[in-house]
Amino acid sequence: MSPLKSKIRLKGRLKRYVQTSLYLGFLLAIVNLVIYLINVPSGLVVTCFALLYFAVVLSLQFYNKPVIMNELISFATQYGQIQKVLLRELELPYAILDDAGKIVWTNEAFEKIVHKEKGYRKSITSLFPSITREKLPEGQDMVEADISYGESSYIARMRRISLEEMLVNSDIVDGENYAGYLIAFYLFDETALRIALQEVDDQSLAVGMVYLDNYDEALDSVEEVRRSLLVALIDRKVNKYVSALDGICKKIEKDKYMVILRKKATEILRENKFDLLDEVKTVNIGNEMAVTISIGMGLDGLSYAQNYEFARNAIELALGRGGDQAVVKTPNDIIYFGGKSQQVEKSTRVKARVKAQALREIITGKEKVLIMGHRLADEDSFGAAVGIFRIATTLERKAHIVLNDVSTSMRPMVDQFKSYDGYQEDMIIGSQQAIEIAGSNTVLVVVDVNKPSITECPELLRMCKSIVVLDHHRQGAEVIENATLSYVEAYASSACEMVSEILQYIGESIKISPEEADCMYSGIMIDTNNFMTKTGVRTFEAAAFLRRNGADVTRVRKLFREDAIEYKTRADAVSQAEIYRHAFAISTCSSEGIQSPTVVGAQAANELLNIRGVKASFVLTEYQNQIFVSARSIDEVNVQIIMEKMGGGGHLSVAGCQLNGVSISEGIGILKGTLDKMVAEGDLVI
Repeated sequence: MSPLKSKIRLKGRLKRYVQTSLYLGFLLAIVNLVIYLINVPSGLVVTCFALLYFAVVLSLQFYNKPVIMNELISFATQYGQIQKVLLRELELPYAILDDAGKIVWTNEAFEKIVHKEKGYRKSITSLFPSITREKLPEGQDMVEADISYGESSYIARMRRISLEEMLVNSDIVDGENYAGYLIAFYLFDETALRIALQEVDDQSLAVGMVYLDNYDEALDSVEEVRRSLLVALIDRKVNKYVSALDGICKKIEKDKYMVILRKKATEILRENKFDLLDEVKTVNIGNEMAVTISIGMGLDGLSYAQNYEFARNAIELALGRGGDQAVVKTPNDIIYFGGKSQQVEKSTRVKARVKAQALREIITGKEKVLIMGHRLADEDSFGAAVGIFRIATTLERKAHIVLNDVSTSMRPMVDQFKSYDGYQEDMIIGSQQAIEIAGSNTVLVVVDVNKPSITECPELLRMCKSIVVLDHHRQGAEVIENATLSYVEAYASSACEMVSEILQYIGESIKISPEEADCMYSGIMIDTNNFMTKTGVRTFEAAAFLRRNGADVTRVRKLFREDAIEYKTRADAVSQAEIYRHAFAISTCSSEGIQSPTVVGAQAANELLNIRGVKASFVLTEYQNQIFVSARSIDEVNVQIIMEKMGGGGHLSVAGCQLNGVSISEGIGILKGTLDKMVAEGDLVI
């Protein structure tokens, strides 16, 4: 037997089995001694037998041990080779990685999937980019990840294999205090399962609502004998479009349709960007006004009823944003399409009268009234709040306007109410005082904003059970929920215009002071850029009502005068503007030495629209550790959808957003990237 094999020792049950014959020999010797005590001749016979027994046993031990060891080593070698072959040929794709994610060993199934030969030793990230070092297992628990390779989908499972015990028992490596490990990496093919699940999901129900935005106005613009033909053409257009998607369309009212589709069909609608919005506009039999529609889709709900509820919410959101657009609502997301045309102003004031009566009933049913607008209040927000304050005091209810920070441009307007004897000292209060006043017997009126996160005091929305919302901004995904009364009209030029109309229907005893009329007139002027944007017949009617109640244009103009440093800052912002893509003016506004730089930035954005060829302007202002973006346009570009892509919102021609955690230069980069992406995807046409 070779010296190496002679060092191998048996142990365990096999060792005890081989040594049993020796143990029996020792027992025979003891029995031999006992026999000697009984009979000596018999003992001699047993002694001879014992010597023969030991001779045979020792010879067998000496000659058979090498044979046994050779057989054991041969078996172990063959068993290891079998294990290796089994692992290599295992149908489950399997690999071993080191602690850094580098491939150490692979089997044939794994090599076949990744199309690599045996011996591939690069990082697992080179094959599956989603499996980064941060996603490798950190503890003893199994880690899973969904990955795709080629046209197949897999679940990757990873588990640590500790090397500590192996190194502790090693004779050639010192493994003390070593915490190294390998990673077992398995791939489970789920392509067929996912295809089946996707097929089931594609066949699930999607509910849609289609509303004609301007049904009555469009019919009024057509000769009476042609009206039925116009309606028939619109019905045919909608039904034919839905039928082409293998859907069902049912007219439920004269200007409303209900649509049932497979979810897969909604993907086609998304790819085509809901081109039904544009197709309906092509219906023309002499009507002066193009017909526009709004679409609301609901899908991925837990039940058919929930999809229907999603569709209803989506169509309400589309109408609240001005119509002529599609909104797709799912449990986790809201997606907008269209919305590129200005909403037509309604000529009737019936809605304003109904809302005024509802507001009167709500206020008279409570003892106290709290009024708040958005943060960094402007003239429109404060003016609308003053109008609601006048309504509440006329109805003999205690009212307070919630206002924290007052900008430089707002200071003269606010001071005139604090200095006049006709107004109580607590007319204007801060958020803390408002929270102390709020209760079950308090109504909260929110003006010029419908996004809860940017209100003056969001806590009040949770503390007041009765909430009224009056706003002229297009609604977004974030809205004030559970409002007792919501009056959101995207066609209105300003919140002050809406409140001015309500004042005319709230009651005959309403008397507006000249200071209040000035304040509301200022709000209309600011939001319409001196009556140049978003103005309609009702805008001038509201202004005329305020003029009759004492609003003075000269006093209002004096309120708008600004400091020389603000004028120079605005001029610098205009002079430094960059014309991007020959259509977008982008500039920055300094906040140094200016109390309200965001107002100056908005004014600069308005000024940039006077440059020939500029379709939209964007001014970025750094203020209070945030980047405020003011976006303006005239009629060719919808800046609202641009700002929504950046987390903001607003109107078709007046919008904005706030960026956190970025610098001015990074903000410009984000803006340019958004514009580039929207132009590439066809959402912006320049």
